[in-house]
Amino acid sequence: MLTHLQIRDFAIIEHLELDLASGMTAMTGETGAGKSILVDALGLLLGDRADSGVVRTGSQRAELCATFDLGRLPAARRWLAERDLEGDDECLIRRTISQSGRSRSYLNGIAQPLQALRDLGTLLLDIHGQHEHQSLLHRELQRQILDDYAGHQSQVTALDRLYREVNRLEQGLVELHKAQGERDSRLDLLRYQVQELEALNLQEGELPALEEEHRRLANAGQLLETAQKLLTLLHEDDEVSASGLLGYAQRQLDGLLALDVRLNPVQELLSGATIQLQEACDELRRYAQDIDLDPGRLDWLEQRLGAIQTLARKHRCKPAELPQLQVRLQGELAELEGGEERYQELERERDRQQLQWFKAARALSVQRQKAARELTDRVTRAMHDLGMPKGRFQVALEAGQRPAPGGLETLEFQVCANPGQPLRPLAKVASGGELSRISLAIQVIIAHSARVPTMVFDEVDTGIGGAVAEVVGRLLRQLGESRQVLCVTHLPQVAVQAHHHLRVSKDVAGSTTRTGITPLEADERVGEIARMLGGLQLTDNTLAHAREMIEHAQGR
Repeated sequence: MLTHLQIRDFAIIEHLELDLASGMTAMTGETGAGKSILVDALGLLLGDRADSGVVRTGSQRAELCATFDLGRLPAARRWLAERDLEGDDECLIRRTISQSGRSRSYLNGIAQPLQALRDLGTLLLDIHGQHEHQSLLHRELQRQILDDYAGHQSQVTALDRLYREVNRLEQGLVELHKAQGERDSRLDLLRYQVQELEALNLQEGELPALEEEHRRLANAGQLLETAQKLLTLLHEDDEVSASGLLGYAQRQLDGLLALDVRLNPVQELLSGATIQLQEACDELRRYAQDIDLDPGRLDWLEQRLGAIQTLARKHRCKPAELPQLQVRLQGELAELEGGEERYQELERERDRQQLQWFKAARALSVQRQKAARELTDRVTRAMHDLGMPKGRFQVALEAGQRPAPGGLETLEFQVCANPGQPLRPLAKVASGGELSRISLAIQVIIAHSARVPTMVFDEVDTGIGGAVAEVVGRLLRQLGESRQVLCVTHLPQVAVQAHHHLRVSKDVAGSTTRTGITPLEADERVGEIARMLGGLQLTDNTLAHAREMIEHAQGR
């Protein structure tokens, strides 16, 4: 619920801070005092468009802040958490409007687009009497109201789940049908491409081995010639070779060891070098013997590598990627070749889920029709009590033929406020006062299932008085037992029913006008109700009458 409101430099309000409580709160004041300014401020906090005209004359910008307690609003807490905007059990909405008309909005101190305020606002507060935030005007919410009133939540959830599954299967069929439109030409191409790749049969890791073998065979002559030269230099040359020189050095060193034993390490190193040289020569000899001068094999390798390169260029990929391409194209080919079977399988599953949806939807339709008749009768009776004795209300259900998110039928609230007029959609009711009273009747009836915790009623008493005004007041108080209700009123019969009372006053000093809002204590409230009853001249009789009305309304 709304717990705190702060307004600065907005319209004719210089600075205002207001704490609000649960229950019904009446806002009263003389005509022109600015009672609806508070409603306008809440509208802007919920995402209404603003212009520079709302900024107080002489100020640079208007600033509006509202604090909401989310302790009993899991949907709002979840909405904030999904966007990393959570702030414990409170939500602070702030908006500024500059003289240039530029607007900025914040949720829990983080800048947000205006649409975010609108989306969150539908979970926090409903303004009745102004179309911008009248949730009852939206047909989808009208269906939700009927289902909440009748307790259809579990059936609606199950129906929605079945609808999403039917829709998913339908989309799959559409995609398969589209793919089958190009199926024949694509199949021919895929078969040819897969045949080429399967004929090539390039295996993972084969290409590096082929390239290495090709390099070896292509350079076999050079490798053999060089190996033989090295063998000659290292060992086989009778005149000068590395092994011969090492042997000569060892023999020379042997004669010196008797003279100086410090030459022993050198002798050991030369012995090791001789052994390693012999092993190198043996390895080189075996290598030369294994070199294969096979022109036929070399020719095959060149043809194989050429075929790989040609096919890679054809598919515009790297040669090493051909095995993966083959697997992918084989998979696509198998899917297309099995497309007809898959299509029939999807059709059978779609039909099965659709049958389940229709079964659930028809059962819900029967329950909705019963609930619609009951809600129609109750709201119509409430309209009669609210000064529309010939008024009629109807929950109109229109059956459909195909699965839809809400069920088989579309739903619309229709109303006729005066005799001789046809039923018309609630959204097209001309009188704001009638619309507010009808909305009030619906809200009281569905109060046990209402989702929005704070309701603002602006001018709900337009065009009424006497007994009807008292009924409106009692209904607002009844609604305030389960919801937070803010009501702008000029009728004492309505104001006396409130749990809390705020007086809106206007102070004119020279060329400056200021509006203020004051919470009223018991005696102050008697004086305000007396003013509403008897004007500026308050008599003892008027005060006594005001006190009696308050005591009667409060059950004393």
